[in-house]
Amino acid sequence: MKNLKAYLPQLVLILFSMAATAQSATSHFADSIRNAYNIPELAYAVVDANSILDTGISGAQRTNSFYPAKSNDRFHIGSNTKAITSFIAALLVRDGKIKWNTKFFDFFPEMQSVSKSVYSNITLENLLTFRARLPGYTYTNEKPVNSDFTGDVNQQRLQLAQYFLKQSPMKMQRTGLTPSNADYVLAELMLEKASGKDYKTLVTDFGKSLEIDFGFDYPNLTDNLQPWGHNANLQPIPPKGNYKLNWLLAAGNINVSLEGYIKFVQLLLRGLDGNSNLLPQAEFQNLLFGPEFFAFGWFNDPDPETFQEIAYNDGNAGAFITQVKIFKESKRSIIIFTNAATPATEDGIAVLMLKLQQLHIE
Repeated sequence: MKNLKAYLPQLVLILFSMAATAQSATSHFADSIRNAYNIPELAYAVVDANSILDTGISGAQRTNSFYPAKSNDRFHIGSNTKAITSFIAALLVRDGKIKWNTKFFDFFPEMQSVSKSVYSNITLENLLTFRARLPGYTYTNEKPVNSDFTGDVNQQRLQLAQYFLKQSPMKMQRTGLTPSNADYVLAELMLEKASGKDYKTLVTDFGKSLEIDFGFDYPNLTDNLQPWGHNANLQPIPPKGNYKLNWLLAAGNINVSLEGYIKFVQLLLRGLDGNSNLLPQAEFQNLLFGPEFFAFGWFNDPDPETFQEIAYNDGNAGAFITQVKIFKESKRSIIIFTNAATPATEDGIAVLMLKLQQLHIE
């Protein structure tokens, strides 16, 4: 025993060295993927509820530039915004300000007479779980356009909601889902009405409670020294507002650093394990895995090989692609952030995700 104690410091150093070497090897692999698939900047992390098991960031904030990646770089997370919106909704439900079965027209009765009757009973839960049957809509739709509406962006969202409610419903998918960003436009209006706060304030306040600095729009819009997004042709997108993304604020227009997003994901992992005082464990389960196929901001499927339950989503608003997976049984999450929206970026993410799963997911 005495001899073992004498060698203990050396053993600890060896173990730390082995862990650092393994992480360095993974970072090198991730950077090789970034280069092979022509991705300007790539960041990733593998986490459990309380620690970061593997992470790396490399590349450049802009293609063909001398602006290297930084640890505090911010990425536009697109549809991964939906999970944040849904979590804020859960907090408002907890506080009794709204219910999952609150109907949209309970808050906006003035819109009902000019809306199609098929939407009469849509609820907050229907909207957040893609079951409202509203027409498909994203930032690439040609109509409506900015000139169709009047007033500031908040007034325009109300008019946009009215526009959607007058359209024919979407045909249900085989899964029973009708995925549309329009759902989250209406959900945002409900959350604002219930809380008496605008959406940006709700997100900012939530972020402060977790020490996360959430932002909005592409990161270079407010800071030119943050990553620039790149379109499908790998062209960097200069700082410029996008009125459609602002219409879809609650559906997909948040930016955040990898470090900040890790805190949000770790909150979810702790909650799934019954170790959060914000919401009951059953509510965390409901948010990620409750309604089948798509819960509250999260798609969910059992893995065909491991049969683990996986909650996941991809964010892509035409300039950044982010992919997040939460593995319920392994109690771990993999996060990949990039600043490009090319087909090659999607392929590179798939290769890296598979490698990280092989290394870290049981």
